[in-house]
Amino acid sequence: MEESTRHTCLRLELGEKEEEEESSNGRDVIFIKGTWFDDHFSLSITDGSLAWVCNASISEVSERAEQWDQPVNEYIVTAERYLGFQQPGSVYCFVDAGDGSRRLSWTFEKQGMKLEWRWKCQPSSNNKQTTAEILDFLMDANIRLSEEVVRKTQSFERLRAEAEKCLAQSEKFNNEKREFESAVYAKFVGVLNSKKAKLRELRDQLSKRGVKSPQDEDDESTDRTEIMGGSEDEISKKEPPKNLPSTSKSSPAAKNKKRKTSK
Repeated sequence: MEESTRHTCLRLELGEKEEEEESSNGRDVIFIKGTWFDDHFSLSITDGSLAWVCNASISEVSERAEQWDQPVNEYIVTAERYLGFQQPGSVYCFVDAGDGSRRLSWTFEKQGMKLEWRWKCQPSSNNKQTTAEILDFLMDANIRLSEEVVRKTQSFERLRAEAEKCLAQSEKFNNEKREFESAVYAKFVGVLNSKKAKLRELRDQLSKRGVKSPQDEDDESTDRTEIMGGSEDEISKKEPPKNLPSTSKSSPAAKNKKRKTSK
């Protein structure tokens, strides 16, 4: 399994700014290039004129991790986070350690305790070469970032053009929909009005010929029913019919007629 390698470069400002209006020229600035492996790392540091290096071997990293009661990979990840990006709230120092060496330190909090890590950096055997390597890395990173910005910008422009195109199509579809609905409604109203006019014309023709329309017949039948029916009070006031004579016995004339027929 191949060992993963990562690179970082941190522009680290040392010391505190006395007043807001002062420029950053009043503070010390160093560049820290880190090369990170799974179980060790190396640092190259420059202030623009001098350079220093720190090669943390596997045994040194393992010993430090054991001292801090951490796994090696966790120790590497923590160091990379603080030396890859300047963390707010952390105090960084790069002080003289004698014989041209410097001690790089930074602080962090863990479980409510403020801790400090230190690594001693030796003077570079070739200041110009170390500084040039850091500058080359920064230039390459800047080129990659510039290319990435160009790609992202082009992608954004394409997305914006597509969005504008979709918006224009949506507006077009909405306008066509409104025009279609207006046209259909106008046609429907025209057909409905023509049907109404035709019905009125047919009714007028029937009236001229003396033929009642179905609606007139319904109205008339309703009126007749009301007249013939009357109310219950009017019906109760009518005189009841008289008793008719019984027809159970036949009259003499009827009997004579019956006899003649039988003869």
